[in-house]
Amino acid sequence: MLKSPLFWKMLTLAGCFCVLLIPLTMLSSLIGERANYRNDVTDTLRQSSAGAQKLIGPLIAVPVTETVISMESAGDKDAPKEVRRKHSYIRMWLPESLMVNGTQQVETRKIGIYDGQIWHNEIDIKAEFDPKRLDIKPGENITLGEPFMVLAVSDARGIGQIHTTRLNGEALSVEPGTGLMSELQGIHMPLAAESVNKPLQLSMSLNLSGTGAFSVVPLGRNSEMTLNSDWPHPGFMGDFLPEKREVSASGFQAHWQSSWFANNLDSKVRDNIRLAASNDWVLPAFSVNIATPADQYQLTDRAVKYAVLLIVLTFLAFFVFESLTARQMHPMQYMLVGLSLVMFYLVLLALSEHTGFTLAWIIASLLGALLNGIYLQGVMRSWRASLLFTAALLLLDGVMWGLLNSEDNALLLGTGVLFVALSTVMFLTRKLDWYRLSTGRKKTNEPVADAEDALRIWK
Repeated sequence: MLKSPLFWKMLTLAGCFCVLLIPLTMLSSLIGERANYRNDVTDTLRQSSAGAQKLIGPLIAVPVTETVISMESAGDKDAPKEVRRKHSYIRMWLPESLMVNGTQQVETRKIGIYDGQIWHNEIDIKAEFDPKRLDIKPGENITLGEPFMVLAVSDARGIGQIHTTRLNGEALSVEPGTGLMSELQGIHMPLAAESVNKPLQLSMSLNLSGTGAFSVVPLGRNSEMTLNSDWPHPGFMGDFLPEKREVSASGFQAHWQSSWFANNLDSKVRDNIRLAASNDWVLPAFSVNIATPADQYQLTDRAVKYAVLLIVLTFLAFFVFESLTARQMHPMQYMLVGLSLVMFYLVLLALSEHTGFTLAWIIASLLGALLNGIYLQGVMRSWRASLLFTAALLLLDGVMWGLLNSEDNALLLGTGVLFVALSTVMFLTRKLDWYRLSTGRKKTNEPVADAEDALRIWK
């Protein structure tokens, strides 16, 4: 076997293929580096404007001071004395119903050749509060402080103009900060002490900006949110998927709905001591992310993963061509064609940053086909064979494009390509004498052996 030209040919081609893996690995690293530059743009926009926003509220915070009386003694011989200790906390009063309607506009900002998105929401909020839900009343040992309405957000820099804030038809004054004993950002609105004794209806509207995700915690016993946006690539995530959604090229519309039966938020938020000391409320929410569609870096990275398939099929086509004809190709010619296939992906990456992925793919495919067509004409000394291989290369580029744009059927299409390639090789080489090819001897006219010799295994 070690003296077989076929063995050394295949071993040399395997070595060429392994060498080509080096620039492919370097190209993958370059794609990751360029993608990190793009991600820096998103971080820059977040730092200079506002980050992802999580809207918590409105809810009413009621300060409570409770006097606890206990009998204590200083020692075993001392008589117990009455000791009064005051314990202060905040009781959260959640709305009976919560309705949030939002209109979203997405703005694209460019930094160099990269871009990112900032969204601006106009939010209308309506909430109703039932005094029966506030199961704490002033008494001999309980004193209620001045209640206040709370609306918390993740990043207060995104709060724009607050248009109207009315409680039972009367305007409320809006103050910065949540008024809670935490670093939660947002606004609060002082209320009259007697407000906790009657049903309340709140209506307010404000502008809120941010980057990335927008979330609303469904605090109401029954909560609904409707969002209309001009962004055609929403990413619905979080704890609740929208019950209804419509996505088109002009934007999306989504509607969420939940209740305490599904999210158990009443018992979570009533754990007021923990929430008052917490800087980040980990609560379920309606969420949508202004997702960037699969960009040129993600698509190019996926395309590079199919480069192995493209190189293997090309080498296989050359090997079959050698086997069926008397024309021999040097391993260096295999290597140069393989490098041209690697160059295809580098050209694709460089062009896609300026022209978009689709146009870059078309240009890179045509440039690669032209380069290989001219080169193979000199190698094969036949325009017909050169044009045939060039057409096959363009066909493979088209198949790769189909694989990239059909994630659900990528495995099926890839398996089909390999099956067709294997079937073609088996069909073309079905009458090929591999023993003669491996020894390098030409076929000679040999006498026909008799039937007895033909059945011998060892000769």
